[in-house]
Amino acid sequence: MTNLSMTSGAVSTVPPASSTPQNCVDDVSKAIYPVSLSRRLGTIALVLIAVWLIWFLISNPRFEWPVVLNYLFAPAILEGLGVTLALTVISMVGGVLAGTIAALLLMSDYGPGRRAANVYLWAFRATPLMIQLLFWYNLAYLIPTISIGLPFGEPWVEWRTIDLINPFTAAVLGLSLAEGAYMAEIMRAGLLSVDQRQHDAAKAIGMTPTQSFFRIIVPQAMRFIIPPTGNQVISMAKATALVSVIAMNDLLFAVQTIYNRTYEIVPLLMVAVFWYLVVISCLYLIQSRLEKHYSKGHQRTAVITAETTTA
Repeated sequence: MTNLSMTSGAVSTVPPASSTPQNCVDDVSKAIYPVSLSRRLGTIALVLIAVWLIWFLISNPRFEWPVVLNYLFAPAILEGLGVTLALTVISMVGGVLAGTIAALLLMSDYGPGRRAANVYLWAFRATPLMIQLLFWYNLAYLIPTISIGLPFGEPWVEWRTIDLINPFTAAVLGLSLAEGAYMAEIMRAGLLSVDQRQHDAAKAIGMTPTQSFFRIIVPQAMRFIIPPTGNQVISMAKATALVSVIAMNDLLFAVQTIYNRTYEIVPLLMVAVFWYLVVISCLYLIQSRLEKHYSKGHQRTAVITAETTTA
Protein backbone atom coordinates (compact mmCIF):
# COMPACT_ATOMS: atom_id res chain seq x y z
CA MET A 1 0.00 0.00 0.00
CA THR A 2 1.22 3.56 -0.76
CA ASN A 3 0.35 6.83 0.99
CA LEU A 4 -0.91 9.82 -0.98
CA SER A 5 -0.03 13.37 0.20
CA MET A 6 -0.93 16.77 -1.27
CA THR A 7 2.02 19.14 -1.65
CA SER A 8 1.54 22.38 -3.66
CA GLY A 9 -1.37 20.92 -5.50
CA ALA A 10 0.65 17.91 -6.64
CA VAL A 11 0.04 14.35 -5.74
CA SER A 12 3.13 12.48 -4.53
CA THR A 13 3.53 8.85 -3.74
CA VAL A 14 5.34 8.13 -0.46
CA PRO A 15 6.53 4.56 0.20
CA PRO A 16 5.46 3.16 3.57
CA ALA A 17 7.98 3.30 6.36
CA SER A 18 9.56 -0.05 7.00
CA SER A 19 10.03 -1.22 10.53
CA THR A 20 13.21 -3.07 9.50
CA PRO A 21 16.18 -1.46 7.71
CA GLN A 22 16.62 -2.63 4.12
CA ASN A 23 20.19 -3.84 4.73
CA CYS A 24 19.17 -5.91 7.80
CA VAL A 25 18.47 -9.59 7.26
CA ASP A 26 16.89 -11.58 10.04
CA ASP A 27 18.88 -14.72 10.90
CA VAL A 28 16.86 -17.05 13.06
CA SER A 29 19.87 -19.30 13.69
CA LYS A 30 21.58 -16.42 15.56
CA ALA A 31 18.60 -15.58 17.71
CA ILE A 32 19.14 -15.71 21.48
CA TYR A 33 16.34 -17.39 23.34
CA PRO A 34 15.71 -16.95 27.06
CA VAL A 35 16.84 -19.83 29.20
CA SER A 36 13.90 -21.62 30.78
CA LEU A 37 13.66 -22.39 34.48
CA SER A 38 13.81 -26.15 33.88
CA ARG A 39 17.15 -25.79 32.07
CA ARG A 40 18.57 -23.67 34.87
CA LEU A 41 17.51 -26.27 37.43
CA GLY A 42 18.94 -29.04 35.28
CA THR A 43 22.26 -27.23 35.03
CA ILE A 44 22.41 -26.74 38.79
CA ALA A 45 21.63 -30.42 39.34
CA LEU A 46 24.37 -31.53 36.92
CA VAL A 47 26.93 -29.24 38.57
CA LEU A 48 26.02 -30.60 42.00
CA ILE A 49 26.33 -34.20 40.75
CA ALA A 50 29.74 -33.43 39.20
CA VAL A 51 30.99 -31.81 42.41
CA TRP A 52 29.74 -34.76 44.47
CA LEU A 53 31.40 -37.26 42.12
CA ILE A 54 34.75 -35.44 42.27
CA TRP A 55 34.53 -35.21 46.06
CA PHE A 56 33.65 -38.91 46.27
CA LEU A 57 36.67 -39.91 44.16
CA ILE A 58 39.04 -37.70 46.17
CA SER A 59 37.77 -38.28 49.70
CA ASN A 60 37.03 -42.02 49.63
CA PRO A 61 40.15 -43.74 51.07
CA ARG A 62 39.17 -47.12 49.61
CA PHE A 63 40.32 -46.03 46.15
CA GLU A 64 43.88 -45.98 47.55
CA TRP A 65 45.22 -43.45 45.04
CA PRO A 66 48.87 -43.89 46.14
CA VAL A 67 48.59 -47.55 45.14
CA VAL A 68 47.03 -46.53 41.82
CA LEU A 69 49.94 -44.18 41.09
CA ASN A 70 52.40 -46.87 42.11
CA TYR A 71 51.07 -49.36 39.53
CA LEU A 72 50.03 -46.94 36.81
CA PHE A 73 53.29 -47.27 34.87
CA ALA A 74 54.34 -50.69 36.13
CA PRO A 75 56.08 -52.79 33.42
CA ALA A 76 53.45 -55.55 33.61
CA ILE A 77 50.64 -53.01 33.18
CA LEU A 78 52.32 -51.32 30.20
CA GLU A 79 53.01 -54.70 28.61
CA GLY A 80 49.34 -55.63 28.98
CA LEU A 81 48.35 -52.26 27.52
CA GLY A 82 50.58 -52.92 24.51
CA VAL A 83 48.92 -56.31 23.96
CA THR A 84 45.49 -54.68 24.16
CA LEU A 85 46.45 -52.07 21.55
CA ALA A 86 47.99 -54.69 19.27
CA LEU A 87 44.90 -56.89 19.51
CA THR A 88 42.65 -53.91 18.77
CA VAL A 89 44.57 -52.85 15.65
CA ILE A 90 45.20 -56.32 14.20
CA SER A 91 41.72 -57.63 14.92
CA MET A 92 40.08 -54.48 13.54
CA VAL A 93 42.08 -54.69 10.30
CA GLY A 94 41.14 -58.35 9.97
CA GLY A 95 37.51 -57.53 10.75
CA VAL A 96 37.38 -54.80 8.10
CA LEU A 97 38.86 -57.15 5.48
CA ALA A 98 36.47 -59.97 6.39
CA GLY A 99 33.54 -57.56 6.49
CA THR A 100 34.40 -56.03 3.12
CA ILE A 101 34.62 -59.45 1.46
CA ALA A 102 31.32 -60.52 3.03
CA ALA A 103 29.66 -57.24 1.98
CA LEU A 104 30.80 -57.65 -1.63
CA LEU A 105 29.49 -61.21 -1.65
CA LEU A 106 26.15 -60.04 -0.26
CA MET A 107 25.90 -57.41 -3.01
CA SER A 108 27.00 -59.72 -5.81
CA ASP A 109 24.86 -61.85 -8.13
CA TYR A 110 26.84 -64.97 -7.18
CA GLY A 111 24.25 -67.08 -5.35
CA PRO A 112 26.52 -69.52 -3.46
CA GLY A 113 28.69 -66.62 -2.30
CA ARG A 114 25.65 -64.71 -0.99
CA ARG A 115 24.42 -67.74 0.90
CA ALA A 116 27.87 -68.38 2.39
CA ALA A 117 28.11 -64.74 3.52
CA ASN A 118 24.66 -64.92 5.11
CA VAL A 119 25.60 -68.10 6.99
CA TYR A 120 28.81 -66.42 8.18
CA LEU A 121 26.92 -63.40 9.50
CA TRP A 122 24.28 -65.60 11.13
CA ALA A 123 26.76 -67.88 12.89
CA PHE A 124 29.14 -65.23 14.24
CA ARG A 125 26.49 -62.70 15.25
CA ALA A 126 24.27 -65.27 16.96
CA THR A 127 26.90 -66.71 19.33
CA PRO A 128 28.61 -64.88 22.22
CA LEU A 129 32.14 -63.70 21.59
CA MET A 130 33.46 -65.45 24.70
CA ILE A 131 32.27 -68.82 23.42
CA GLN A 132 33.94 -68.16 20.05
CA LEU A 133 37.22 -67.34 21.79
CA LEU A 134 37.06 -70.55 23.83
CA PHE A 135 36.39 -72.61 20.69
CA TRP A 136 39.36 -71.10 18.87
CA TYR A 137 41.58 -71.63 21.89
CA ASN A 138 40.56 -75.32 22.04
CA LEU A 139 40.70 -75.88 18.28
CA ALA A 140 43.47 -78.47 18.71
CA TYR A 141 40.97 -80.75 20.44
CA LEU A 142 38.73 -80.74 17.35
CA ILE A 143 41.44 -80.58 14.67
CA PRO A 144 44.73 -82.06 15.94
CA THR A 145 46.65 -81.21 12.75
CA ILE A 146 46.36 -78.59 10.02
CA SER A 147 47.63 -79.65 6.59
CA ILE A 148 47.85 -78.38 3.01
CA GLY A 149 47.38 -80.76 0.09
CA LEU A 150 44.89 -82.31 -2.29
CA PRO A 151 41.60 -83.58 -0.82
CA PHE A 152 41.75 -87.26 0.19
CA GLY A 153 45.46 -87.36 -0.65
CA GLU A 154 48.71 -87.18 1.23
CA PRO A 155 49.29 -83.72 2.72
CA TRP A 156 52.12 -81.64 1.33
CA VAL A 157 52.71 -79.72 4.54
CA GLU A 158 51.38 -80.50 8.00
CA TRP A 159 51.48 -78.72 11.38
CA ARG A 160 50.25 -79.55 14.82
CA THR A 161 47.33 -77.28 15.65
CA ILE A 162 48.53 -76.80 19.20
CA ASP A 163 51.74 -75.23 17.81
CA LEU A 164 49.77 -72.73 15.69
CA ILE A 165 46.88 -71.79 17.96
CA ASN A 166 48.31 -70.02 20.98
CA PRO A 167 46.37 -67.48 23.06
CA PHE A 168 47.35 -64.58 20.76
CA THR A 169 46.35 -66.26 17.48
CA ALA A 170 43.14 -67.57 19.07
CA ALA A 171 42.31 -64.04 20.24
CA VAL A 172 43.04 -62.51 16.82
CA LEU A 173 40.98 -65.14 14.98
CA GLY A 174 38.05 -64.86 17.36
CA LEU A 175 37.97 -61.06 17.48
CA SER A 176 38.57 -60.58 13.74
CA LEU A 177 35.91 -63.00 12.52
CA ALA A 178 33.36 -61.77 15.04
CA GLU A 179 34.06 -58.16 14.09
CA GLY A 180 33.87 -58.99 10.38
CA ALA A 181 30.29 -60.19 10.82
CA TYR A 182 29.30 -56.72 12.07
CA MET A 183 31.51 -54.76 9.67
CA ALA A 184 29.88 -56.54 6.71
CA GLU A 185 26.62 -54.66 7.22
CA ILE A 186 28.44 -51.37 7.82
CA MET A 187 30.46 -51.77 4.61
CA ARG A 188 27.40 -52.83 2.64
CA ALA A 189 25.37 -49.84 3.84
CA GLY A 190 28.24 -47.47 3.01
CA LEU A 191 28.75 -48.89 -0.49
CA LEU A 192 25.01 -48.80 -1.24
CA SER A 193 24.89 -45.14 -0.20
CA VAL A 194 26.91 -44.13 -3.29
CA ASP A 195 24.69 -43.06 -6.18
CA GLN A 196 24.48 -45.59 -9.01
CA ARG A 197 25.31 -42.77 -11.45
CA GLN A 198 28.82 -42.71 -9.97
CA HIS A 199 29.27 -46.33 -11.11
CA ASP A 200 27.97 -45.46 -14.55
CA ALA A 201 30.21 -42.39 -14.84
CA ALA A 202 33.31 -44.38 -13.87
CA LYS A 203 32.43 -47.01 -16.45
CA ALA A 204 31.84 -44.33 -19.09
CA ILE A 205 35.36 -42.89 -18.72
CA GLY A 206 36.90 -46.33 -19.12
CA MET A 207 37.65 -47.31 -15.52
CA THR A 208 37.83 -50.99 -14.65
CA PRO A 209 35.57 -52.23 -11.81
CA THR A 210 38.59 -52.39 -9.50
CA GLN A 211 39.65 -48.82 -10.32
CA SER A 212 36.08 -47.61 -9.92
CA PHE A 213 35.76 -49.34 -6.56
CA PHE A 214 38.94 -47.96 -4.98
CA ARG A 215 39.07 -44.52 -6.62
CA ILE A 216 35.41 -43.52 -6.87
CA ILE A 217 33.12 -45.67 -4.72
CA VAL A 218 35.16 -46.20 -1.55
CA PRO A 219 36.19 -42.52 -1.05
CA GLN A 220 32.55 -41.43 -1.29
CA ALA A 221 31.30 -44.26 0.90
CA MET A 222 33.80 -43.45 3.66
CA ARG A 223 31.63 -40.57 4.87
CA PHE A 224 29.00 -43.13 5.85
CA ILE A 225 31.41 -45.88 6.90
CA ILE A 226 33.69 -43.95 9.27
CA PRO A 227 31.20 -43.08 12.09
CA PRO A 228 29.90 -46.64 12.73
CA THR A 229 33.36 -48.08 12.14
CA GLY A 230 34.75 -45.73 14.78
CA ASN A 231 32.18 -47.05 17.22
CA GLN A 232 33.22 -50.61 16.33
CA VAL A 233 36.89 -49.80 16.99
CA ILE A 234 35.97 -48.44 20.41
CA SER A 235 33.90 -51.54 21.10
CA MET A 236 36.81 -53.70 19.96
CA ALA A 237 39.20 -51.99 22.37
CA LYS A 238 36.85 -52.86 25.22
CA ALA A 239 36.06 -56.35 23.89
CA THR A 240 39.74 -57.30 24.11
CA ALA A 241 39.16 -57.61 27.87
CA LEU A 242 37.39 -60.90 27.12
CA VAL A 243 40.64 -62.54 25.99
CA SER A 244 41.62 -62.82 29.64
CA VAL A 245 39.47 -65.99 29.73
CA ILE A 246 42.03 -67.72 27.48
CA ALA A 247 44.99 -66.52 29.58
CA MET A 248 45.95 -63.80 27.11
CA ASN A 249 48.18 -61.25 28.84
CA ASP A 250 46.18 -58.16 28.00
CA LEU A 251 45.61 -55.13 30.23
CA LEU A 252 42.81 -56.71 32.28
CA PHE A 253 44.71 -59.98 32.70
CA ALA A 254 47.79 -58.09 33.91
CA VAL A 255 45.66 -56.22 36.44
CA GLN A 256 44.02 -59.45 37.63
CA THR A 257 47.40 -61.14 38.00
CA ILE A 258 48.62 -58.36 40.28
CA TYR A 259 45.56 -58.04 42.50
CA ASN A 260 45.31 -61.83 42.88
CA ARG A 261 48.72 -61.54 44.55
CA THR A 262 48.31 -58.30 46.49
CA TYR A 263 44.50 -58.31 47.08
CA GLU A 264 44.40 -54.61 46.13
CA ILE A 265 41.43 -55.10 43.84
CA VAL A 266 39.88 -51.63 43.63
CA PRO A 267 43.14 -49.68 43.04
CA LEU A 268 44.21 -52.10 40.30
CA LEU A 269 40.82 -51.88 38.64
CA MET A 270 41.16 -48.08 38.68
CA VAL A 271 44.49 -48.49 36.87
CA ALA A 272 42.70 -50.47 34.15
CA VAL A 273 39.91 -47.88 34.02
CA PHE A 274 42.45 -45.06 33.60
CA TRP A 275 44.22 -46.70 30.65
CA TYR A 276 40.97 -47.70 28.94
CA LEU A 277 39.79 -44.09 29.24
CA VAL A 278 43.04 -42.86 27.70
CA VAL A 279 42.82 -45.32 24.79
CA ILE A 280 39.13 -44.62 24.11
CA SER A 281 39.71 -40.85 24.25
CA CYS A 282 42.48 -41.13 21.65
CA LEU A 283 40.21 -43.23 19.43
CA TYR A 284 37.49 -40.58 19.73
CA LEU A 285 39.92 -37.91 18.53
CA ILE A 286 41.06 -40.04 15.59
CA GLN A 287 37.47 -40.77 14.63
CA SER A 288 36.49 -37.07 14.70
CA ARG A 289 39.49 -36.15 12.53
CA LEU A 290 38.62 -38.83 9.98
CA GLU A 291 34.98 -37.74 9.90
CA LYS A 292 35.99 -34.14 9.22
CA HIS A 293 38.43 -35.24 6.50
CA TYR A 294 35.90 -37.33 4.57
CA SER A 295 33.10 -34.77 5.04
CA LYS A 296 34.97 -31.83 3.48
CA GLY A 297 33.33 -32.08 0.08
CA HIS A 298 29.86 -32.61 1.54
CA GLN A 299 30.21 -29.64 3.91
CA ARG A 300 31.40 -27.40 1.07
CA THR A 301 28.43 -28.45 -1.08
CA ALA A 302 26.03 -27.77 1.79
CA VAL A 303 27.49 -24.28 2.31
CA ILE A 304 27.20 -23.43 -1.40
CA THR A 305 23.60 -24.66 -1.47
CA ALA A 306 22.72 -22.60 1.60
CA GLU A 307 24.31 -19.45 0.13
CA THR A 308 22.46 -19.95 -3.15
CA THR A 309 19.15 -20.39 -1.34
CA THR A 310 19.74 -17.24 0.74
CA ALA A 311 20.60 -15.22 -2.33
